[in-house]
Amino acid sequence: MVLITIVFNITMSAQVKSASNPIIWADVPDISIVRAGDSYYMSSTTMHMSPGTPIMKSKDLVNWQLVNYAYNTLGDADALTLNNGKNAYGRGTWASCIRYHDGTFYVSTFSSTTGKTCIFSTKDIELGPWKEISFSPSFHDHTLVFDNNGRVYLIYGNKKLTLVELNADLSGVKVGGINQVIIENSSAPSGNDSGLGEGSQLFMVNGKYYIFNITWPKGGMRTVVIHRADKITGPWEGKLIFQDKGVAQGGMVDTPEGNWYAYLFRDYGSVGRIPYIVPMKWEEGWPVIGVNGKVPDFLDLPENKGAIPGIVASDEFNRRKGEPALPLVWQWNHNPDNNLWSVSQRKGYLRLTTGRIDTILVSARNTLTQRTIGPVCSGSTCIDVSDMREGDFAGLALLQRKFGQVGVKFNNGTKSIVMINAQTGRQVEAQSLALSQKTVFLKAECNFTDKADVANFFYSLDGKTWTPIGSQLKMEYSMPHFMGYRFGLFNYATKTPGGFVDFDFFHISGEITAKN
Repeated sequence: MVLITIVFNITMSAQVKSASNPIIWADVPDISIVRAGDSYYMSSTTMHMSPGTPIMKSKDLVNWQLVNYAYNTLGDADALTLNNGKNAYGRGTWASCIRYHDGTFYVSTFSSTTGKTCIFSTKDIELGPWKEISFSPSFHDHTLVFDNNGRVYLIYGNKKLTLVELNADLSGVKVGGINQVIIENSSAPSGNDSGLGEGSQLFMVNGKYYIFNITWPKGGMRTVVIHRADKITGPWEGKLIFQDKGVAQGGMVDTPEGNWYAYLFRDYGSVGRIPYIVPMKWEEGWPVIGVNGKVPDFLDLPENKGAIPGIVASDEFNRRKGEPALPLVWQWNHNPDNNLWSVSQRKGYLRLTTGRIDTILVSARNTLTQRTIGPVCSGSTCIDVSDMREGDFAGLALLQRKFGQVGVKFNNGTKSIVMINAQTGRQVEAQSLALSQKTVFLKAECNFTDKADVANFFYSLDGKTWTPIGSQLKMEYSMPHFMGYRFGLFNYATKTPGGFVDFDFFHISGEITAKN
C-alpha cells in the first residue's frame, strides 16, 4: 500500500501571480457584494447556523475575511433551538442583500422560519452595533433599493417579481405605497420551459435599472438573466446574459479604477456552493459577462491566499483577556445553549457539557462547526474524555444529513473509539475499538476534487501515528440541510446529562493523506 499526499494550493505557480477561480472553494452561497471606498463587503447565507448572515471583507475581490455577522440568533422558536423534535435545517435565513447608503450599511434578509423580513443596519459594519428591524411578511429573495427620489423599495419573488414600497424608516410596507408586479416571468429570456427566476439583485448604473436573476432552462444549466428599465416601475426588457458551468446567481460590482466584475456562485457537490468572480464589460447598455462567454480560470486580480485563515481557521482555544470566546470562523449548528459550553472553565480547552438526552447528531445541540474547503481538506482534534457519563458520545463530525462521526462512546462502563457512517440516511456503527486512555486524537479528511465527495476518518493515541477507522463516507449535498459539509465538534448524552469533554484544539488543513 502506497501513501500519497494531496496538497491543496489555490494559488497559481510562483511564476504567475494572479487570481484563480473559484475565489473561495467553500460554501459561501447567495453572495451579495457592495463597495465602500476601496473596500468590498460581502454577505452570504448560512441558514440555520448561529450566529448568522456572515459579513466578509476584501480589498481585492479575491481574498476575503470574516469580519462580522448581522445577528447572533434569529429567534428562540423550537425550530431554531432544536427543541421538541423541531429544526430549521435548510431554512433560518436565506439570500441576503447588502447595501451602503448615506454612510450606513444595510443587510436585509428573510426567514420562512419566523415568517419575517429582517433589515439590519450599522454605521460600522466591522464592529457594529447593529440595529434590527423585522416585519411581516417574509419577502422571498428580495433586493433592497434606495431610489434616487428618496423612496425605499424591495423587489422580491420567483419568476413573478413584485415591487413593494417600504416606510422611510424601513419599519414595514408603506400603506398606500407602490405594490405592483413589475416582471411577470423573470426566467422568460432563457426559454419558456425555464425554472427558477429568483435571486433578484438590483443595481442603478448611468440612469438605468438592472435586475440580475438566476434561471434554469429545462435540460440546461443555471443561467444569468438580466432585465433593464429606465424607471423602476418599468417597462422592463430582459436578456439572457451568461451561461457557463452553471456559474450563476449574484450581481455586479465596480472597482475604484472603473473595472467591472460579476460575482456569482456554482453548485459544486458536497463542499457546497462556491463563489466565482467573472470579468464584465458594457456593450450597448448591457452587461457582458465572461471572457468570450466563458468563466476564466485565472483573473487579472491579486493571487488567492486561500480560505485559511480568512474563512476557516485552526483554533488552540487559548484566549487572551478581552478576546471573544470564539473566533468568527465558528458557527453553532442552530442556536446554542450558552450555559453548556466554555473556553474558560479549563484554560486552553473548549468544554462541551451535555444538558439533555439526544439520540442522533443532527438533533443534538451545541455542535460547533466550521466549513470544509476544497479541493481537499482535513480537520483534527484532541479530546479529553475523563468526565463523560454513561451513554455519552463525543468527537469530530462531518455534518450534513448524511453525516459521518468519529468519537468516543461510553457504554456499559467502558469507553470505545467509534466511527458512525450515515450515508444511507440512517446511522450505522462501522467500527468500534476499546479505549483505555483518557485522551484520543481524531481526524476527518475530505476529497472534493472533481466532485469525488468522499471522506475518511482516523484516530491516533499519540497524535503522530494515524489509523483509519470505519468506512469511507460518500458525501452528498442533500436536502433539507441545503449546505455544504461542515466539520463539527460534538458531545451529547443518550442516557444521563451532565457529563463533559474538553477539546484541546481544532486544526484545519488543505492537505490529506489518501491511500492509492
